[in-house]
Amino acid sequence: MSPGHNHDQPQIPGLYIHVPFCKSRCAYCAFYSTTDTDRIECFLDALYREIEIHRQTFSAFDTIYIGGGTPSLLDPSQIETILEQVHRSYSILPKAEITMEVNPADLDYKAMKALKKMGINRVSIGVQSLDDQELTLLGRRHNARQAMDAIEDASKAGFTNISIDLIYNLPGQTPGTWQDTLLEALSLAPSHLSCYELEIKPDTPMGRKYKNNEFHLPAEETQRTFFMKTSEIMEKAGYIHYEVSNFASGMGMASRHNQKYWDHTPYLGLGPSAHSFKKNQRWWNHASLEDYLKTIKDKKPPIQASETLDIEQLRMEALFLGLRTKKGIDLERYHRRYGYDLIKEKGPVLSELTEQGLIEITGGIVRPTRSGMAVADTLALI
Repeated sequence: MSPGHNHDQPQIPGLYIHVPFCKSRCAYCAFYSTTDTDRIECFLDALYREIEIHRQTFSAFDTIYIGGGTPSLLDPSQIETILEQVHRSYSILPKAEITMEVNPADLDYKAMKALKKMGINRVSIGVQSLDDQELTLLGRRHNARQAMDAIEDASKAGFTNISIDLIYNLPGQTPGTWQDTLLEALSLAPSHLSCYELEIKPDTPMGRKYKNNEFHLPAEETQRTFFMKTSEIMEKAGYIHYEVSNFASGMGMASRHNQKYWDHTPYLGLGPSAHSFKKNQRWWNHASLEDYLKTIKDKKPPIQASETLDIEQLRMEALFLGLRTKKGIDLERYHRRYGYDLIKEKGPVLSELTEQGLIEITGGIVRPTRSGMAVADTLALI
């Protein structure tokens, strides 16, 4: 550790707000949402009360992330009121990163401009694909043209931090067609891309079709090719592969909010199904708008359940999450924080993983290689 450099500077929490409404459900999505948009006003009233409830638990934030659902279904004036309520109850630090998820079918240039004006400085656009057939398969409301327009409108409105989401490993997709999508996305020069492998969740329309053998996914070897090819193309284009599914044009453009989830920084989640974490406590809200509204009406926090993590659980989580990121695990800090010497306890396994080309250990930091990131979930089983 360099002299005067403190690895354990105080961690500033992040704030997540879950807007649980969608016009229609995407075929693959397992996040909590409802299409009952008549309840938006009731939800907003409850959300303002929930913001108040947590004044004592958290005082300051340097990231805000408005996700969902589809927050872009709300009117910009409603988003503005949410932000005003947040500023009224908490201290939002200067230069805070304020992100909002956007569906390409919802917002035009004028609405993007309004978001920018109210202090949102990062948009995450749910593109998912630039192929109309794939978008239909995924049950998205937009087409490829609308996706391109949304990215251009965000840029014209003055956003310099634009993230786009893409999904690969779709039925019928080949590494070649995926490469076309990726290169087309890169031609718009977004500052950040999240590239996710399609995960089939049992209780979704796609999950049910998959179970009935109505479609097949690419073979496992092809899945690996998708991952390796994505990383190669993105790094060749100058992006940093800083987490298994995430790429940034520079570390200044990496999602500051999401990084909090990966290193046990505290965060507060508001809205139905949102999760929170502080010290060794994790709790989550009711994944039901009904239950959420009812509990808040009774003047109680809308918490469904909570858990206390012991040092062993925290240590395992830190290992699992750290080995998914380019930042890796700082051995000295890990030892200090979790009372566990990885080199001493796991030396032979770490040597073996290094020989297999899955990790590298330099300057007291264990990092996954590209091949290691491809199997990150099993890496942490050491």
